[in-house]
Amino acid sequence: MLLDNHNRPINYLRLAVTDRCNLRCHYCMPEHGLQWLSRADLLSYEEMLRLCRILIGLGINKVRITGGEPFVRKDLMKFLTELSRIEGLQQINLTTNGVVTAPLVPELKKIGIRSVNLSLDTLDRERFFQITRRDELPQVMATMDALLQHDIVVKINAVVMDGQNTDDIVPLAKMTKDLPVDVRFIEEMPFNGGDHFNARPLWDYTRILDTLRQEWPDLEKIPDPPFSTSMNYQIPGHAGTVGIIAAWSRTFCGTCNRIRVTPQGVLKTCLYDHGVLNLRDLMREGLCDAALTDHLLLAFNHRHKNGWDAEEARRGVPVEESMATIGG
Repeated sequence: MLLDNHNRPINYLRLAVTDRCNLRCHYCMPEHGLQWLSRADLLSYEEMLRLCRILIGLGINKVRITGGEPFVRKDLMKFLTELSRIEGLQQINLTTNGVVTAPLVPELKKIGIRSVNLSLDTLDRERFFQITRRDELPQVMATMDALLQHDIVVKINAVVMDGQNTDDIVPLAKMTKDLPVDVRFIEEMPFNGGDHFNARPLWDYTRILDTLRQEWPDLEKIPDPPFSTSMNYQIPGHAGTVGIIAAWSRTFCGTCNRIRVTPQGVLKTCLYDHGVLNLRDLMREGLCDAALTDHLLLAFNHRHKNGWDAEEARRGVPVEESMATIGG
């Protein structure tokens, strides 16, 4: 088992394969988009596979592919197939906005994808356009339907934003009545590419929970899985569940089992750190696997206790990079 300096297991890698996205959600990036990385700046698929083999050998057994939007990168399915063949890897999960994913669902099932996180902040088409700056809600819903038809676990991720989609909390939660989905409401985070001022979210996890309890006073707390980032609840009689991710409040930091690798190969041992190791450059300098392993273990042995410590260690560098550049 791979342990950090706080004796927490690390077995979960979030690997971002691209910074590009076909939506422009304002909580993630400015309206004009970002200065996209050049192809040479990105990790190649070969470099990603090498890195995954090393990390899986150390104890990582779950990999989540993120972006940006992972399916805008060419030949992603070939990469997923190769990734699925690495001995010791137990789970490959995906996070997607669902815009172009629906036709690929049968192949994802064949590869062995068990679970997909689907970004969906509203069920209202007009509000969807206002939030994402794109009119793609029907395509996203088609992806959800395809995933459910192929018995792939669906987790809906909804970022709760004051004055924009708070009216969607109850309608989204109502989806769990007949559908076996987990709808998770996420506190808004500051990773928006510096597009607006960042302060404590007006809709923190307590306010979201209060809203759910007002609609369903008999909302039941259910056990959270090990290392869960969400506090999970069951509405009596519903097929699915609801959850709340305190992403800004960071109530789950003490049990964090995950690391991140950005599209350009920067290791983040905490979502809120500023990057602790440039793996791309080390690989391109010709380091062998053993030397890379030494660098990784050193980084894991200097992990921040929680997200607040990681943010403090940035030494004045504001937390405002785009979520698309750090892995969803």
